[in-house]
Amino acid sequence: MGFLLIGLLMLVMWYLELDPVASWPWWSVGIPFGLAVLWWSLADSMGFTQAKAMRRHEERQAARRDKAIRDMGMAPKGDVRKRR
Repeated sequence: MGFLLIGLLMLVMWYLELDPVASWPWWSVGIPFGLAVLWWSLADSMGFTQAKAMRRHEERQAARRDKAIRDMGMAPKGDVRKRR
């Protein structure tokens, strides 16, 4: 995400002809975009994206389970509060 933001900032500066980016060649402004694509492909191939999505899904599932148990009047697992 950082590479993308840097690339967008550089692209805007290049388009508005702000120094020092205005004097750079077009391909040097595109380097952060290429690095962002490289990072995303590496993150996908190494499983970072899938692992993060699975962890988020498990957290939501545990929260729904705990809420359902609390709504039934029972303490969820690990909850030290007294049961009714």
